[in-house]
Amino acid sequence: MAQFSMEIMRLTGSVPRGNQQPDVSVSTNLGPWINKRGIFAGQHEDDVFRKERIASPFVWEGSPAGQHIELGIAEMNLTTLLSALGLSHSLFGERLFPVGTLYDPFIQRCLDGLNYACYQDARFMLAATPSGITLAPEGGAHQSISTPLIGLAQDGLASFEPSFVDELAIIMRFAFDYMQGSEGTLRDPETCLCDGAGGSVYLRLSTRPLEQPVRQLTDMDEKNIASGGYWLRKPGPNAEVVIAYTGVVAPEAIRAAGLLGEDRRDVGLLAITSADRLYAGWTAAGREREAGITDVQCHAKRLLAGVPTRCGLVTVLDGHPATLAWLGSVYGHRTRSLGVEHFGQTGTIDELYRHYGVDTSAILRATQAVAPGRPLRHDWLAA
Repeated sequence: MAQFSMEIMRLTGSVPRGNQQPDVSVSTNLGPWINKRGIFAGQHEDDVFRKERIASPFVWEGSPAGQHIELGIAEMNLTTLLSALGLSHSLFGERLFPVGTLYDPFIQRCLDGLNYACYQDARFMLAATPSGITLAPEGGAHQSISTPLIGLAQDGLASFEPSFVDELAIIMRFAFDYMQGSEGTLRDPETCLCDGAGGSVYLRLSTRPLEQPVRQLTDMDEKNIASGGYWLRKPGPNAEVVIAYTGVVAPEAIRAAGLLGEDRRDVGLLAITSADRLYAGWTAAGREREAGITDVQCHAKRLLAGVPTRCGLVTVLDGHPATLAWLGSVYGHRTRSLGVEHFGQTGTIDELYRHYGVDTSAILRATQAVAPGRPLRHDWLAA
């Protein structure tokens, strides 16, 4: 979290003014942030570990200049503090950029506080990790299934779930601008979203190591990433299958698309960085059209406009499948939505992805449901 915050300072000139952390700092990898920015305290506090000559990787010296607030395991305290700090612009005339971190499964512990913070139009960033069942060895208590639906449904909170670091940097740069929005409800004609009004931001992240792509993203790519999705592999005019994925299942989706490309034509691969923003724009555009504004656009329709209607759509994420199931309704594509609907199993990520049907083989099998025809090769199903 610390390294991305530093990058955003350089990119935007905005300085995040503090980080609030309700969980143990070791497990959420905040050591570099704490050591660089210091612990906040009303007056100077000595580092007890250093004073007692106890080895510690952290510098626990507190001062009024510190930017990290350690709350312990207290998620309701976190959202209450985020709400208070996120209202500083309206209460005291100075904007703060509070960034709160917690385990994604434990968002449900603080939903009441989160809802009231958004209701009051507080502005903050909530970074939650690990997402889904990627903390597989720790069992069901640390597995989050419904949090993507919370991000989709919570008013006043823009939800993102990137797969790669370059996507995250773009999203955070957008987010710090979005947190400062105050320009009313005028809709963007390209996305049908009211970005000028702003709001808070939820980042659903993971600690699962992923191989990072080496690429140069264009200005249009960056705009699409912030709007909710972009084509990692654009489908051709004869496409039979499109795979749409979100978050840390990127390796499984990419591998499935590669295998399908050996046997099917023009396979598409759609990276969804924000199901929330895609869905919000699509439903807003529908309301505009029903009101008689026929030329309205949205990002979801623009992305899927060139996909043949006969093409099948497979969606997949490490979370509840309903998060992306609506994509088939944009243009009426046959859709099979994969995801995680149960919790409690313990094992490696590969074992759990296979058990819950979000691995490469499950994606390949799902293509048969939406684009039947030639049989799948047996070696694919062992992928």
